[in-house]
Amino acid sequence: MDKSEIATWKAQWEHHLEDELLPFWVKRCWDKEAGGFITQYDSDGNLSDCNEKPMLAHMRTLYSLSLAVRYGHDKDGCIAKLAKQGLEYALSVYWDNVYGGFYWMLDRKGQVINNKKIVYGQSFAIYALSTYAKTFHDVRALSYAEKCFDLLQIYASETSKGGYWEMFTRDWRLCDGGSEGGDRKTLDVHMHLMEAYTALFEASGKDIHRRKLEEVIDILTNTMLDKQYKTGIPQFDKDWHVMPQIKFNVVWGMDRFDKAGAKPHSDNMSYGHNVELFWLLTDALGILAKPVEPYEETFRIVLDNTVKYGIDWKYGGVYVEGAADGHAVYDNAKEFWQQAELLNGMLEAYLLFHDERYLDAFQNIHTFMMEKGINHEVGEWWPLLTREGKPMWTYMSNSWKANYHTIRCSVLCVNRLQRILDLRK
Repeated sequence: MDKSEIATWKAQWEHHLEDELLPFWVKRCWDKEAGGFITQYDSDGNLSDCNEKPMLAHMRTLYSLSLAVRYGHDKDGCIAKLAKQGLEYALSVYWDNVYGGFYWMLDRKGQVINNKKIVYGQSFAIYALSTYAKTFHDVRALSYAEKCFDLLQIYASETSKGGYWEMFTRDWRLCDGGSEGGDRKTLDVHMHLMEAYTALFEASGKDIHRRKLEEVIDILTNTMLDKQYKTGIPQFDKDWHVMPQIKFNVVWGMDRFDKAGAKPHSDNMSYGHNVELFWLLTDALGILAKPVEPYEETFRIVLDNTVKYGIDWKYGGVYVEGAADGHAVYDNAKEFWQQAELLNGMLEAYLLFHDERYLDAFQNIHTFMMEKGINHEVGEWWPLLTREGKPMWTYMSNSWKANYHTIRCSVLCVNRLQRILDLRK
């Protein structure tokens, strides 16, 4: 790949990040009347009438703003100001002063409308607060990240077989099974706990955070991956038996289940999750100062499977889901977050293995996104497109599609492309 082309990619992502994406959020996200972050906007960037402020979206926005500041994309200090306002709101309004932990959902005025303690959301609270603490050297933010971590060890840790439960009532009682989610251990939660514990250990340096991070990595790599294809398995029971993937009553995102609430294929794999897990694990190993060599064979299997079967080499972009053995693509739409994770992950794969195929895959998705996946006039990414690149969902943001994938991808792509350029001097 020509060095000038890589420099062009970097310039395009810098332009999108600093002139389109960050301005979209800086202009809109703070609720000037009631405080907190608002994340519901239509295709023109206008505020929708959705009356909710999810903790997940708030924490993801706090994370995204902190990351942008940390990597030097806050030219006038306004992003740091927004992040600091977001921290104060999170600790004063979302935090449960009686039972601890963060409420799942508020309304626009800041009243609690869902007081459940959901580990997926708590993991993003730890991730956001730890990233904020590292960026701004803020001991208060770190103390709340640690409080949240401690609550998970007390209430969510499943001590008989390992891992974490996910769905809890306000006072940390485990929810019922089935669609209530109280009988499942999920790949999603454990992957994001790895992400959160990585940020927490980087910010705190404490041995307990290191040990729990290593424990989650062991569960993910030795229990939650398919033995042959090394792809993630979505749901397990207490004893780590594979369970059918069902839809919970409280969900984040708009995964396309069938009418019965179950995934139609038992062997489906998410290309986005597989590559996201890869690069989050390399990040964790770096923070732990551990070698990647023991994981390289697993990485190669997952990455090569994705490049061969998950990339749409005809129209561009990455598919949503397909069969683990590559015999079929089950969902050939192009969802925003899979594109984000593959863009970032393919650059990390190249930095690790120096294999030009991964740059080819990046170029494929990069071109698709720059030409079809981003609403450049407004500033954010289309949430879901057809295989050919026509928008199917047209809002710019809602309670689940906020800015975590888009800003993180853009920030880290700029950083990784610069590292690649540095290698070619």
